[in-house]
Amino acid sequence: MAPQPAVSTSTTRSRIVFDASHVARVHTWLAFAAFTSALGVGCLLHYKKIVKNGVAGYPEEWFPSVSATIGDWYPERNIFQILIALTAGPRFALVLLQYYIQRSSASSLPTVVFIFGLIRTISCGGWVYITSSDDHDVHDFFMIAYIVCNIPWMLGGIACTPIQSTGVRRKRRAIAIAFFGSIVPLVYFFIQHKVHRVPGAYTHYSFFEWSLIFLDVFFDSVAEAEFKDAQLELAIGPSLSSNVYTDQIQPKELDMALKPLVQATLEPPSQETPASPQPHVIKPHPSHRTLLLISLWTTVQPHVSFISDVYLSYIFWSIFTSLIPTLFYFSVWELGIAGQELALLTTLSPILLSIPPLLSWARSRGGQTTLHLLSFSGIAAYALQKPLHRLFVVAVANIFLAIRQAAEWSGVTDGPGVAYQSTVTAIGLLVSSLSKHANHSNNPIWPLVNEASGGFNKSGLALALLALYEYHNRKSQSIKCNAETPAVKPQSANKPEISAVEHWLATALPLGSLLFCLHGLLSDSSTLIAWSWTGYENNAPRGPMPHLHGSLTLITQALGLLIPQILISISPSAINALSHPLWFGYGTAGAYVMLTYRNWIGYAGGLNFAVFLMSIIPTLFQRAALTSTVGRTYFTAMLVYCLLSLASVWTVAYAFVPGGVYLRERTDLVVLAQMVCFAPAFAWPRLRPRTLSMDLPASAKSGARTFLALISVSSVLVTMYRWPSIPPKPFNSGPRLLRTGIWTLHFGMDNVGRDSQRLVRNVIRDLELDVVGFLETDLHRVVYGNRDLTRVIVEEMGYYVDLGPGPNSHTWGAVLLSKFPIINSTHHLLPSPRGELAPAIEAILDVYGTEVTVVVAHNGQEEDPLDRELQSKELARIMSASYPRPVIFLGYVVTKPHATRPNPYEIMVTDGQVHDIDKDDKDRWCEYIFYRGLYRTSYARVSRGIVTDTELQVGQFVLPKHGSSVADESEAARYLRSFKEDLPREQWLPMEYYGSGVNGHFYHVFGTPLYYKIPEGAML
Repeated sequence: MAPQPAVSTSTTRSRIVFDASHVARVHTWLAFAAFTSALGVGCLLHYKKIVKNGVAGYPEEWFPSVSATIGDWYPERNIFQILIALTAGPRFALVLLQYYIQRSSASSLPTVVFIFGLIRTISCGGWVYITSSDDHDVHDFFMIAYIVCNIPWMLGGIACTPIQSTGVRRKRRAIAIAFFGSIVPLVYFFIQHKVHRVPGAYTHYSFFEWSLIFLDVFFDSVAEAEFKDAQLELAIGPSLSSNVYTDQIQPKELDMALKPLVQATLEPPSQETPASPQPHVIKPHPSHRTLLLISLWTTVQPHVSFISDVYLSYIFWSIFTSLIPTLFYFSVWELGIAGQELALLTTLSPILLSIPPLLSWARSRGGQTTLHLLSFSGIAAYALQKPLHRLFVVAVANIFLAIRQAAEWSGVTDGPGVAYQSTVTAIGLLVSSLSKHANHSNNPIWPLVNEASGGFNKSGLALALLALYEYHNRKSQSIKCNAETPAVKPQSANKPEISAVEHWLATALPLGSLLFCLHGLLSDSSTLIAWSWTGYENNAPRGPMPHLHGSLTLITQALGLLIPQILISISPSAINALSHPLWFGYGTAGAYVMLTYRNWIGYAGGLNFAVFLMSIIPTLFQRAALTSTVGRTYFTAMLVYCLLSLASVWTVAYAFVPGGVYLRERTDLVVLAQMVCFAPAFAWPRLRPRTLSMDLPASAKSGARTFLALISVSSVLVTMYRWPSIPPKPFNSGPRLLRTGIWTLHFGMDNVGRDSQRLVRNVIRDLELDVVGFLETDLHRVVYGNRDLTRVIVEEMGYYVDLGPGPNSHTWGAVLLSKFPIINSTHHLLPSPRGELAPAIEAILDVYGTEVTVVVAHNGQEEDPLDRELQSKELARIMSASYPRPVIFLGYVVTKPHATRPNPYEIMVTDGQVHDIDKDDKDRWCEYIFYRGLYRTSYARVSRGIVTDTELQVGQFVLPKHGSSVADESEAARYLRSFKEDLPREQWLPMEYYGSGVNGHFYHVFGTPLYYKIPEGAML
């Protein structure tokens, strides 16, 4: 027998061993002490200060919020931060110990929970030590990250709780239900406080905010019982293991070998105690750390790969959806076919996959990497200054993009299966929509945005390169499906013959329709809302609002994609339930309700249609992959996508395209065509597509569900974060001033093809406009990027917004923004027997307690005189019907000043019983401001800069005293011209816009605003 090694005296000292449950107990008491001490000290020293908020103070508000308690005042903030710092050590130890108990070679979920536990802990330090007064955005970022990480931490913790710990699982489940259930009333009272500004609502909000804090601590405290059930002990000191480690350590001994390296031993209870344990000197092996890193990377790699694939899918949707807005910029300027529309044909490039060598290369790892890299030029295109150059690069990028995606969707030989790819593609769409929801309806890596217009192009490109690097270097088949339907499946002798492959046309039509529906309806969270929006009634919106309820769309999409995930978990063949004709009927019913109804009912129909679309993504992608002609199948699918995209444009742009008359105002035909194209994918009695069998690896299943949960919660948190921080109120409320404007915004693209929201915001802010009419604003179409032109202004400046008739009303769009409450609004489609439909918004505003009617309208073009005459008569009727209520008309009217009938000018002024804002301004053609029942004090024309092709007109009015009317409406009284120096300073328009102005905007035509005196005897 070999001699025993000498025992070092240093190893004979005793180890410190204690129950690991003490770690959880210390964490619980420190956390409770931190929050309760801050609450107690704050109430004793600064009670009225910490209960006060932007709406009310004591006594309406009588209980403080968490943020006010822990972050605003000395000494409670400092006491809290010290105690939370002491909590950090036990918190990290708790996360590590919980992972040690729950880890399993059969599941990667404990690793996911462990990672989110670490991120959650670090995020806690972020919002604790960076208060909202230090940096509001950073504080909110860490707070949101903490709340989001609570989802996988709590749900994953419940799922990973050992089976024998039934009491622990029951406690965690009850606390998690209470935690997530408290979020609903929390959001409700937050809305009451932030939007409706109800005194006392923030106190009720604070109750639920504190309950979330304590429920969070209670959830972590359950780990104490879990550690006790496992009899887990924590030992510090030399190891007493009886094993003697040599230089050749076997993998199964890795866990024991690593313990002395960290000088701490986490030992679960042993079933047998050695009779004569002998201490030995452990000789660490140099490969221990390497083995540990390899082991950790092997565990984490599938999740990293999944995240990379989702991000690359997000890149696909970003570049793919940017092509049509980039090319349609030229169509808008030409108001017709400009020629650049041919760039849409670049999406037909999958036809090249009919060449076998190209298909083989495109399916290889190197081919996929090369095509990815070439398509990234679509992101880098933002750096080009000229719109034509950007279009060329984006079009070329889409050639490579479409080839790569078709090869990937059809079954990449060196990678995961189609079920996996379809799931990743769907999640990428959700991430793209979420990024728009968080970025004022603009995708932050589109080429039509840059740093000045809300873009994060450089960051997006850098992350894309990192994701591509991971993809290129990952282990082959690192993510593999357990079961996947092969392209050719042998049939048994006792079963009827089934076609070995799907018919290319029967799979291409549904896939093309699906791509169009996903792009046209679900690439932005507010598009379905725009379809159902009809305005206000009794001081409240009749239906959902884009900037407030868009998160519901994202949550519904996530639920729709969760359906096939659940079916796959039940059985690989259960996915065929989504091919049943009844499911097609469900989708058709949702589309019908979405098209036919408005407000909440119409939106509910759209949400059900969204569930249908997201749920059938895996089956449609799988069937398309079972065809034997890849090039022809995906070429046809892209062709269907292109034709439906064009058809959706022609329903409103029929006056400017050949053959447009056949689709004039026929969105119903486009929706019908979509559903007809879907039909071949379903198992009709005489058309039975082959039975599918799908499965996903465990890492992909858990990753998909985690992503869906994170996207759903993030959408709600983004909505709360983007909630208008400034309550709507007029800029100058003292003298009863009302400053209005009208601007045709050319579909939200400036003269160099960039998003113009921030440029518009700056002008509106500088001119201090209380009521603004925007025209050419219906951007919820594929050609405009499914955007919302009002988001920046509404969310950053505080306006009530009425979007006007939606995309299914076939107009160019109109928007009303108001600092005053909108009591009621009506959307009108003006008579248009020959030309384009003209929208109008008739709104009643509560202006300093007086009802004022504001009309925003966009008349037809000069090519259709009959339309303009009929539209003018209808607008005159609307204004006349509101007499004697004050009226302001802000509109686009193609006419010369003082033009007689049948021209619009005389019809609207005479029949509408209104006055021109300045009859002597004879240099106008399309924009006009009319009024009645108010005192006009100023009129200005502001040059367009690079924002659009039309100037901004501004009219300023003073409202008569409540209950009285204008004393003298004669022409002499209305045209008492004045210098600004003779008027109160608050009636001056901004001085910065004299001369060269600001960013290309200046007072032009007159070189100054025109000012008018208020006649004597006016009651103000």
